[in-house]
Amino acid sequence: MTDSTSGTAATPHPHPIELADARRRLKAIFMGSVGNLVEWYDFYAYTAFALYFAPHFFPSNDPVVQQLNAATLFAAGFIVRPVGGWLFGHLADRYGRRLSLTISVLMMCFGSLIIALTPTYATIGFAAPVLLAVARIIEGLSLGGEYGASATYLTEIADPEHRGFYSSFQYVTLIGGQLTAILVLLLLQNVFLTHEQLVDWGWRIPFVIGACLAVTAMIMRRHMHETESFEAAKKAGIKRESSLRGLMKYPREVAIVVGLTAGGTAAFYTFTTYMQTFVKQTVGLSDITTTYVIAGSLIFASILQPIYGLISDRIGRKPMLVFFGICGTLFTVPILSTLAGTKSPWVAFLLISAAWIFVAGYTSINAVVKAELFPTSIRATGVAVPYALTVSIFGGTAPAIALFFKQQGHEQWFYYYLSAVIFISLLVYTTMRDTKHASAMNRHD
Repeated sequence: MTDSTSGTAATPHPHPIELADARRRLKAIFMGSVGNLVEWYDFYAYTAFALYFAPHFFPSNDPVVQQLNAATLFAAGFIVRPVGGWLFGHLADRYGRRLSLTISVLMMCFGSLIIALTPTYATIGFAAPVLLAVARIIEGLSLGGEYGASATYLTEIADPEHRGFYSSFQYVTLIGGQLTAILVLLLLQNVFLTHEQLVDWGWRIPFVIGACLAVTAMIMRRHMHETESFEAAKKAGIKRESSLRGLMKYPREVAIVVGLTAGGTAAFYTFTTYMQTFVKQTVGLSDITTTYVIAGSLIFASILQPIYGLISDRIGRKPMLVFFGICGTLFTVPILSTLAGTKSPWVAFLLISAAWIFVAGYTSINAVVKAELFPTSIRATGVAVPYALTVSIFGGTAPAIALFFKQQGHEQWFYYYLSAVIFISLLVYTTMRDTKHASAMNRHD
């Protein structure tokens, strides 16, 4: 075929190919993200409904003690996350991202079913909280593997110029999972059940829903495309070794993951998981009003993620992390102190949203930063294990530490603790390289 004006052969138009490639990437992002949302919905349903099921598993006349016990089990789910990070990171690096993601969401299904079907303390005694702990351990293992595999998958499936934007959807769906749990709570509170029904047996419904959604996500993930980076590393015939032994070759990168995660994960779990309890017990809002405030702040947080991801694709990752570190160090205490003293739901919403303006500087890009630190052959393990270990220490324990200080009559001490942890991460942000400009994404060793 020739061009009628020049007589030369016409070249194929590039846009259909680019459009097809974009559609392929977006489809992969959607399937990976939906599974991520389901996993985090299942995990956060525990927190969203803890106010209702805690009395059934932890007999006590003190609601603070009941919530402290529930928060302790929440933290227990994080203790096993490093094991899950290693297990599923190894699967992802050796056998593929898709297999790891499929198995992890199936495990989350089992954890949710156990919670949904476990009898109460009044029926089976001490076995009730034991079974609840088992369910949280299963979910913790699943989630420990989900983060590293999904962060790696979303980063590898993206084109190089938009990795920050694509990978930001991990936290869009992560936050979306908690938001979905809260929306289910709103529907049960206001539409389908009375308060008495919700306290008596209705709290089991979200866990049944989560198990069904997990099965759906598992089926979807079986049809995901494997990433080109993994396929390239596989074709290169790189010698495989123990994932942990391979990880030990990158001590600097591991230390960076630990350092950059500590403050971010503590802030994230404070302004998501703990806020439900904080707004209810410290601010003193009603159950339904608390749910509206938290849901509104999470919607705002979800909107910020891709915006900040796009910004990082333009100016780099490091400025975003430094922004979070500085603002988190300076403004955490004033925001939480003011929040504790207000009785207005609108003021509470605005204060939590203000916190998200700087917390999103971490959440939106932390996945891509970690993935850009490691070569393909060890990437999923490198992202998952040090991250899960740090989250177990600083993230999952945040609600329990806050409630412990509250029980001791010094709730404000937690505000300073959180600021100090963020400051430690700030020191890492200011000294690390910008991974956008010094990325290991094209290395397969």
